Amino acid sequence: MSSEFGLIGLGVMGKSLSRNLANNGFKLSLYNRHVQDVEMDVAKNFITEFPELKSSLGFDQMNSFVNSLSSPRKIMLMVNAGSAVDAVIAELKPLLAAGDVIIDGGNSHYKETDRRSKELAASGIEFIGTGVSGGEEGALKGPSIMPGGSFSAYKKVAPYLERIAARDDNGNGCCAHVGKGGAGHFVKMVHNGIEYAEMQLIAECYSLLRYVGGYSLDHIADIFEEWCDGELSSYLLEISHQILRKQERGERIIDIILDKAGNKGTGSWTTIAAAELGVPITMITAALFARYTSAYKSERVRASEKYSQSIVKNVIDVEALKQSYAIARIANHHQGLHLIDAASISYDWNLNFSEIARIWTNGCIIRSELMKSLIKILESTQRLMQNKAIINKVEEGRKYLASIVATAHLSHCSVPCLSAAGDFINTYTQAQSSANMIQAQRDFFGAHTYKRVDDPTGPSHHTIW
Repeated sequence: MSSEFGLIGLGVMGKSLSRNLANNGFKLSLYNRHVQDVEMDVAKNFITEFPELKSSLGFDQMNSFVNSLSSPRKIMLMVNAGSAVDAVIAELKPLLAAGDVIIDGGNSHYKETDRRSKELAASGIEFIGTGVSGGEEGALKGPSIMPGGSFSAYKKVAPYLERIAARDDNGNGCCAHVGKGGAGHFVKMVHNGIEYAEMQLIAECYSLLRYVGGYSLDHIADIFEEWCDGELSSYLLEISHQILRKQERGERIIDIILDKAGNKGTGSWTTIAAAELGVPITMITAALFARYTSAYKSERVRASEKYSQSIVKNVIDVEALKQSYAIARIANHHQGLHLIDAASISYDWNLNFSEIARIWTNGCIIRSELMKSLIKILESTQRLMQNKAIINKVEEGRKYLASIVATAHLSHCSVPCLSAAGDFINTYTQAQSSANMIQAQRDFFGAHTYKRVDDPTGPSHHTIW
């Protein structure tokens, strides 16, 4: 009997998704490459480890793998983004027929996904670029899934993807067709960008409480746990208070982790996309560059020995910090969704923002109570900070954010994301910006011209300075 679904690439995510599919009753064919003395019989050995995979078939020969699948073939790739995806597609392509579907479940760049879709369409092969969020545990128990590509292709794979996805509060799968072309991978990329800033905000709250306020790790963990009991609740905040309490041989794990943050590229892709589309995502960019700065550990140590000002102890108002964190998160989500909206318009994707929020309410890394509230808000606007309820929250909290950022700066404590949030809110809510000075300077040295306030849509002007 043929298998109904195939999966290529048995790394951490591939293995978890395979088990998830098997647990949901699907008959699978699994493939992993053969590398002599390095990767041998990976699929067959993996199948023997877990009872739920007993009806699955394992392969390390591509031809046999493809022939084991029923038509139209549905094959999910869980391989590293980039050239590896193209290499697997090149091997698969001559073995497939028109109507077969390839699903790329890795973190591929959305422009590459769009290119692959067009190239495969010439042979009648359908391609789905799918964002998958939730990490190893989410992949096993139910991730958030963001498929992009043709709707006809999605209908062929929807029964599988929707079944293995996490459930929202109404019991529906956190999976939906996002849009055509590279829309699914774009949305996942921005998800990761929002995630960067959410993580950085929590790290900054931790840093202020510990190094400026002098709070113990247990006290900070208690504060974060208390924040989780309400509208600030989120997956990232929940794991953060657990992280602070974790010990190994009597020592806190947080204190033995080197302060050099890694990244896998999606944060930089998000920043580049925002620059290309002209969208201010200052918080995601601040979080990305905070990671880059952290990587220069030895240089930072040398600098700390040459500069006399270290972090100064100061009083941290916990309620003010809580309010600051709350509105900074609003600004972060506003910016991320603005970027998705700009891409939707530029690439004619016609994205459903309320539905994107819905599939982000469970399974994914940025799931939160805030995200649940956005489902309704995004039915009428893509700009969070134009919503009346959001305006009220920001108005109530911005004075706290200004106070917290001022305290951080006076204490020499770095808070790039909180600072970026305050700056963005100030800029976004001011009718008059300083850009008239920029335009005057550009016209002075480069004759770049400017528009006049008394005729903003009229001809451009130049002054002989």
